[in-house]
Amino acid sequence: MPDICGLALNMGDLAEDSTKASAEDIPSAEVTATTAQGKSKWKVPEWKPTDMLHPLLEESSFATLFPKYRENYLREGIACVLDLVEGSMTVKTTRKTWDPYTVIRARDLIKLLARSVPFPQAAKILQDDMFCEIVKIGNTVRNKERFLKRRQRLIGPNGNTLKAIELLTGTYMMVQGSTVAVMGSQKGIREAKRVIDDCMHNIHPVYHIKELMIKRELAKDPTLKHESWDRFLPHFKKRNVKSKKPAGDKQKKKKKEYTPFPPAPQLSKIDLQLESGEYFLSAEAKKAREQERKRKAQVEKQVAKELEREKEFVAPKEASRPAKRVRTEDSAAEGKVDRAAEMRQIEELKEKFKKRKAEREESKKPPKQDAEELYIEKPKKKKKQKEPK
Repeated sequence: MPDICGLALNMGDLAEDSTKASAEDIPSAEVTATTAQGKSKWKVPEWKPTDMLHPLLEESSFATLFPKYRENYLREGIACVLDLVEGSMTVKTTRKTWDPYTVIRARDLIKLLARSVPFPQAAKILQDDMFCEIVKIGNTVRNKERFLKRRQRLIGPNGNTLKAIELLTGTYMMVQGSTVAVMGSQKGIREAKRVIDDCMHNIHPVYHIKELMIKRELAKDPTLKHESWDRFLPHFKKRNVKSKKPAGDKQKKKKKEYTPFPPAPQLSKIDLQLESGEYFLSAEAKKAREQERKRKAQVEKQVAKELEREKEFVAPKEASRPAKRVRTEDSAAEGKVDRAAEMRQIEELKEKFKKRKAEREESKKPPKQDAEELYIEKPKKKKKQKEPK
């Protein structure tokens, strides 16, 4: 197990470099309120090595766990106490530490490294004007598919949405698993956290991006410095379109009759035991009673299983044949009457068909012509001669 305290030993040098980097890269976090002499009364004085007259009396240390897939990266990229068996990193102060707050910065550093933030970016947390926060998003949505969709919505296609939020808030964001690591100023972290929380509660980040862009343009106008910006900001109304249910599924709820008396309270376990008399039984009697109940339930279940198995061997019922009709004198007389009626109906149908056949034959015959009309010759039609081509 590597036991290297290089990070803890060099905390002072890192903190000294951080003050230089903060002056160059990051804008000052001081408030604009100034005194009559022109000096800012909220400016935090710079901490120097000479301010620490004596070494620390107690050793402070912080440890954090890291996932298995970050083991190789951390072994190569950082010098601190790494416990690869437990999967933890530890940073602590030494006798050479001249900035007491550096150990808090180092604690944030190992937290960021455990959340897959690259070391060059995570090392910026040692600067005085840089802060960080690990936002947990795993408990906001219960459904896993919905959680993955909303997390992807925060990242956007090819990471465009995340990049836009970083540019507008002036922060660095890393989405990993069920957490989002945010680095930047206090104001930027607060805005980024609001965007993340609203995104996981089904509010699209594009609304916040539009609002931040408008605020960025309004901040450039000095005349609006002491005015409210509410009239310029968009106000989006939340609209939930409910899916229409089919009419068949609607069930009319019957209105209950109004009664001024409340419903009867549900009996507790002790009340039920008092009613059945079980409450007054001894421990052995209760145990014997419980065993008897389990045995009865087991026997009933066994009988039901046996009946279920026997169903396979039961022969199916055969279709019953219709019973033979026994002819009697009354039934014979009824049959004769029915037969005579059927014959009369058949004769009537035959006569109808004969009449219809005679009518059809008459309609097919040609109409009669007079003798004079038969001898009149009709003019012959002339054939058309084809024109030569």
